[in-house]
Amino acid sequence: MQTADDLNARLEAAERQIEELTAAAATNEEKLRRTQQRELRLMQAEDLDALIREMLVELRKSYGLEYVSLVLCDPDHDIRHLLLAAGTPVEGFDGLLMVESMTGLAPQYVALRKPWLGPYAACDHQMIFAQAPDLASVAMIPLHHRQNLIGSINLGSADASRFTSEHASDFLAQIGVIASFCIENSVNRARLLRSGFTDVLTGWHNRRYLLVRLREELARARRDGSHLVCLILDVDHFKRVNDTWGHAAGDAVLQEMANRIDSQVRASDVAARYGGEEFIVLLPDTDNVSGVRLAERIRVAISASTYDLPCGESVSMTASIGIAGVAPGPNTEDLKTVGDSLIARADVALYRAKSGGRDQVAVDED
Repeated sequence: MQTADDLNARLEAAERQIEELTAAAATNEEKLRRTQQRELRLMQAEDLDALIREMLVELRKSYGLEYVSLVLCDPDHDIRHLLLAAGTPVEGFDGLLMVESMTGLAPQYVALRKPWLGPYAACDHQMIFAQAPDLASVAMIPLHHRQNLIGSINLGSADASRFTSEHASDFLAQIGVIASFCIENSVNRARLLRSGFTDVLTGWHNRRYLLVRLREELARARRDGSHLVCLILDVDHFKRVNDTWGHAAGDAVLQEMANRIDSQVRASDVAARYGGEEFIVLLPDTDNVSGVRLAERIRVAISASTYDLPCGESVSMTASIGIAGVAPGPNTEDLKTVGDSLIARADVALYRAKSGGRDQVAVDED
C-alpha cells in the first residue's frame, strides 16, 4: 500500500515532469518562431546580393555565432558573373566561397544529405572557415537543387557544446531547404533581368542581340546602298590570365576590355560580346578604310595601360582585330547568308592577325 509520502513524491515528480515538458515546449515554440523569422527574411531578400548578405551577416547575428560561411558550387561562373554584373564581386562578401567543385573542401560533403553537427577540426573544416576565429563546434547545412548538392551554409561557434551530434537538426534542415529555394529563385530572377539581349559579365549586348541587329543593319545597307563593316576582336593570350591568376582576374580583364572598346565606338555602332574573349562591333555606313582607323584606335586603347586585377597585381593586354565589309545590292534577298559570310570573313581576317604576330589589325582580302 502506498503511503502519503509515496503519493506526494510521485505527485512532485509528475509536476517536475510537466514543468520540464512545458519548458521544452516553450523553448521549441521560441525556436520555431525564430526559425520562421529567419526563413521570412531569406524569402524577402530583394536580390541575390541581399540574399547572400542575409545568410552571412544576419544569420550570424540571429544565432549569436562567431562566424558563418557560405559555400556555393558555381562551375560555369554563372553566379559569380551575376554578382559582378550587379556591382558586387565575390570578393566583396566576407565568408562567401565560390567553387567549381565541392570535392576536397570537407569530408562531410561526400554524403551531406542533412545537417552535420559536430566538433570543429582544422584538418576537415579549415577551407570552409578560412577567415574564422577559434572555433570549437560547427554545423554544416546542405543546400540542394534537384537532389544535387550545390553548397552549404556553415555555422561556427566557439562553444564546443553549441553544435553536437546529439542535437536535433530539424530546424536547421528547414533553413537549408528554404535557402536552397531562395538561391534558385534569386539566380533565376537575376538571369532574367540580365538575359535576353544582355551579356551577364560585361553588361554589353550579347550574341543573340548582335545577330538580330546584323539582319537589321544589312537590310538598311541594302535599302540605302551603303556599306557595312564587321570588326571582330579577340583578346591575345587570354588563357594565361585565367591560368595564372584565376577566373576572377579573367573577368576583370574582360570587363575593362569592354570599357576600353566602348570608349572608342560611335553611338551608331553596334557592339556586342560574341562569346568568350571575342567582341564584335558592326559599323553601319562605314567603308573598310574608316573601319581600320577605328580598329586601330581600339587596339591602341586596349594596350595603352595595364589592367588591375582583384589580387592586387596588374597585367598588360593586347588584342587582335579582323575586319570585313559588305555592300548588299538592292536585289539581295538572303540576308542571313550574307551576314554569316560577313562574320566568317572577318573571322578569317582575325586569324591572319593572330598568326601574323597578334596585336594588329587585318582586313579581309576579298
